[in-house]
Amino acid sequence: MAHLEFNCSVQVAALPEQTDPERGLHAYSYTITITNAGDSPAQLIAREWTITDATGAVQEVRGLAVVGHQPLLQPGESFRYSSWAQIATPQGTMRGRYLCVSEDAEVFYTEVPEFLLAEASQLH
Repeated sequence: MAHLEFNCSVQVAALPEQTDPERGLHAYSYTITITNAGDSPAQLIAREWTITDATGAVQEVRGLAVVGHQPLLQPGESFRYSSWAQIATPQGTMRGRYLCVSEDAEVFYTEVPEFLLAEASQLH
């Protein structure tokens, strides 16, 4: 039986050009690196995100691919992409998961643990 596992790391940065606090818009970019930590080739097919602002308002995002790609990763290979999210408060969180499929059509999910959407200067 194949060992199927993708690992993810996340980096977040504020997007000042997309942020307008007076209108309740706070934007953050996130860069995710996905690495095939398993022993078989596998493909990322779809994603789903839960984005929560500081008031508890939730946005659900689901769809095929990530930034237009469905990368097929060999064992040890990585794929990195950047996207962004906009929330109504200066801080919030995101968490999600990827739907993945091995080359022999076994479906598995890769969890992206919750991460903070905030400017580093706000965290003191």
